[in-house]
Amino acid sequence: MNKELFEHGQKVRREVLGDAYVDAATKNTTEFNRPFQELIAEYVWGTLWSRPGLDRRTRALINIGMLTALGRTQEVEIYLRAAPNIGISEEDVREVLMQTAIYCGIPAALDSFRVAEAVFREKPPAA
Repeated sequence: MNKELFEHGQKVRREVLGDAYVDAATKNTTEFNRPFQELIAEYVWGTLWSRPGLDRRTRALINIGMLTALGRTQEVEIYLRAAPNIGISEEDVREVLMQTAIYCGIPAALDSFRVAEAVFREKPPAA
């Protein structure tokens, strides 16, 4: 493991997904899954998400589309919760899901729309 990439990855991961998510992932790390958690931090966040070619907002929107196509709604939910951290609006999400409906199928988009509705309803009311 490259400790520098790991630490940078954890920083980026916190900035995108939030402290609560990363703290929970860290708390749930076991000897068995530790190498996998290190891989995620080092390569996903320390390398890929740190590349200059795309901003974080764009990367997350791409992920929402790809994860919808794959039917990975639990992972879609992670990026929906991270959306406010990186400037993604509900309208942005709706447009990505509309796009996935045409290119990936209505059922896949419908599942992610359901997850998005639930996540967006959780938001505290404006003061």
